[in-house]
Amino acid sequence: MLPPPVAASELRLSPEGTKRQQDYVTTFCRKRAWRDRELDSLLAELHHFAVSQDVEVVIAGGGLIGLVLATACAGAGLEVAIVDPADPRVIPDESFDGRCSAIAYGSSRVLDALGLWSEIGSRAEPISEIRVADGESPLFLHYDHQQLSTAVPLGYVVENRVLRRVLVERARCLPSLSLLAPLTVDSVEASALAAATTLSDGRTVSSRLVAAADGHKSPMRRAAGIGAVEWPYRQTSIVATVQHERPHGGIAVEHFLPEGPFAILPMNDNRSSIVWTEQSELAMRLAGLPDAAFTAELAARFGDFLGAVEVIGPRWTYPLRLMLAERYVACRLALVGEAAHVIHPIAGQGLNLGIRDVAALAELVIDRRRLGLDIGDDTLLAHYQRWRRFDTLMLAIVTDGLNRLFSNSIAPIRLARGLGFAGVHRLPPLKRLLMHDAMGIFGDLPRLVRGEPL
Repeated sequence: MLPPPVAASELRLSPEGTKRQQDYVTTFCRKRAWRDRELDSLLAELHHFAVSQDVEVVIAGGGLIGLVLATACAGAGLEVAIVDPADPRVIPDESFDGRCSAIAYGSSRVLDALGLWSEIGSRAEPISEIRVADGESPLFLHYDHQQLSTAVPLGYVVENRVLRRVLVERARCLPSLSLLAPLTVDSVEASALAAATTLSDGRTVSSRLVAAADGHKSPMRRAAGIGAVEWPYRQTSIVATVQHERPHGGIAVEHFLPEGPFAILPMNDNRSSIVWTEQSELAMRLAGLPDAAFTAELAARFGDFLGAVEVIGPRWTYPLRLMLAERYVACRLALVGEAAHVIHPIAGQGLNLGIRDVAALAELVIDRRRLGLDIGDDTLLAHYQRWRRFDTLMLAIVTDGLNRLFSNSIAPIRLARGLGFAGVHRLPPLKRLLMHDAMGIFGDLPRLVRGEPL
């Protein structure tokens, strides 16, 4: 049984205690505890970090988006508390589990500006080219990073365990960041002055702002009375990792098939992450095949351009759906990540949308706090909603449209797709614009996405 946390204010009142705390944090951060068996103790010790009953920001959800937001805000000196239902003493096996994320170049700049990319980048595989093929058509789109004036990678592929480890390690180094777990938010009572968040253990934490990063089912969104537009795609993605004989050269492939896209994302060590979308009933049957039969089915779609392939790690299945919250804000509440939006993975942009949410919200909150103003008032929240809603809506429309456009074999539509591919090839300015959009560096960008510090 973990002891109850000590009030942060009590730690600050004791110079001797503060020095011991700072010395401990410095020593711990120098260790850079990368071995898998150390992460459980790292998380458990984060639980001991104190939270006063009055913080500035409460974040519901300790997943990747919640941790990035907490790192951004606490790194600027705000008192932040993460409320997470996961028990830090009971964590999943940190061996490779096959799950990866596509990190757009703009998102890598966010992580770099927060001081995280130096640890992540060494374990990330750059995407230098993207090839988009339409079934058996000889026409395809080819995006090459060398066609850009800066010649930077289009993005990166990173194992989720690497992202989480780096974020948890940084969180452990921030004295103004606390983890309250395993706990959930029972209710939030918001007023013109503050939000009172009642936790499942009976405690009440007061804050200026509450951020809901609690996933697509978001109890916080529902409790705030925020509706959502949503529908299922009747498609399921199978996610797995393969080892192959030949190097991939940093090339990502998006192969559009009538049942759904088949994506090959380059990873380090001659591996690739597969996002294989099929009609849900077939996808579940495929995912349940014995290893040899599953590998044969996958290889038939993968092709032999990288030699023989072997599935490594577990397989994962994700039913696909579209969800857009009707509002991103309520009184002293902001939705971030999948609490606000879920889109089709056809372009690999889901996590990147959430990171841009974080970049926008953190910028608004930190700038307002520096001016001594209320970081959770209606003006700030309205600005956040205006800033993020257009980007999200446009990307949701594009991904939904692409999925509908390519998930059929009607002859006139196939002809239109071919003409579209040829047209983009003949218009380099349009191609560069599409590349910048895929990289997450097009539009009204927050400072973090531009690579600038908060």
